Amino acid sequence: MHRRSSLRLLWCLLGIAVGTSAALVISGPSVTPFLLASLGGTAVFLFGFTRAPAAQPRALFGGHLGGALIGIACYQFFGEAIWVYALAQALALAFMLLTRTMHPPAGANPILMIHVHATWSALFQPVLVGITALVAVAVLWSRLYPGLCRYPVDLRAPSPSHINWGGWGEPG
Repeated sequence: MHRRSSLRLLWCLLGIAVGTSAALVISGPSVTPFLLASLGGTAVFLFGFTRAPAAQPRALFGGHLGGALIGIACYQFFGEAIWVYALAQALALAFMLLTRTMHPPAGANPILMIHVHATWSALFQPVLVGITALVAVAVLWSRLYPGLCRYPVDLRAPSPSHINWGGWGEPG
């Protein structure tokens, strides 16, 4: 590996560590890190797949907030049961596909919200606060290293970039 590639890799690794730490610290000690587990996958997108449509703010915020909202609503209305988890997961996928805010790590949010019996306030703290902290670090971090792809690439990029439900690649 070239020296420059090694430095860029190290920069990305430091960025993911700083971003994850910031999200956990800013979300507060009263919040269990388990609630923020989906942010681990988000951090991989932000610092490893910066250009991906799923890493852009539209997908990131829409996917996380939509998935968490659906999980909280399903728990609040139906309680905790296997069928509620399945319903919430299906609704979250439908939401992300229909709104083109597909962010795979956010697919964990409905399950997490039901499992911890989250209330409506969880949308703000820890979900919105955690995402915002992670994004803020990604924005800053991507501008500190010369030649690194700046985040965000496109604020409103749809994810997926075209509608092809249940598939990958060109619509068929």
